Amino acid sequence: MSFVTKLLLGLSWACAFTSLSAQTIQAVTEDAPPYTYVQHGRVVGPVTEVVEQSLQRAGFQDYRVNLYPWARAYDLALKQPHVLIFLIARTPAREALFHWTGEIMKIEYHLYRWRGRAVEVPHLDAARAFRIGVMRDDVRQQYLQSKGFTKLVVSAQPLDNFRKLVSGQVDLVPLTAGEVQPLCKEAAVDCSQLERVFTLQEASTGLYMAYSLSTPSEVVERTRQAFEQLKADGTVKRLLDKMP
Repeated sequence: MSFVTKLLLGLSWACAFTSLSAQTIQAVTEDAPPYTYVQHGRVVGPVTEVVEQSLQRAGFQDYRVNLYPWARAYDLALKQPHVLIFLIARTPAREALFHWTGEIMKIEYHLYRWRGRAVEVPHLDAARAFRIGVMRDDVRQQYLQSKGFTKLVVSAQPLDNFRKLVSGQVDLVPLTAGEVQPLCKEAAVDCSQLERVFTLQEASTGLYMAYSLSTPSEVVERTRQAFEQLKADGTVKRLLDKMP
């Protein structure tokens, strides 16, 4: 290959990357303390930092991080290019809908009741008798629907869902252990009144970053490589260890 050919190829690659880098990436998620939340008008949190550092290391400086109700974030990631959704559970039903870019963390979901209420769940089938609060298009809603649950009460926001448990509008809510304290704080209730009654083993999964299918493969691959570098050098663990 001649020097001129190599030079032209190098210039074309550089131009292609400049063009890709110029595209605004919209990173979307929901308000989910302690992972992601708003502070002083800005989206922050350990997981937000993981996503931002991945984009920066990949060379994408023009990006925005926005919080939406989960159904809205999910819809954007399904339909628009250059959308990076996080923390999204990777399930068989979703596998072909996104470009899966990196597993940020593993998660377990548990059913919680309010103390003193007659809600016993020795096995999953027993939970069918109770009203369960879920968020629209969340993996917990999708999982329970796939199991034939019909007494699901759908909310748009995690705090609204949690308040329905406190007020008695629902009997159970599926939460992660990390979600409990922040939700109690936001709802101004005593967390000792919350009791874990059952673990949804089958719904427990990895939470990922994932791009919309119409996002160019070069963007996906650069982000994936950058994330793997952050994982390999310990940055991801260090950031996630900041969570209470």
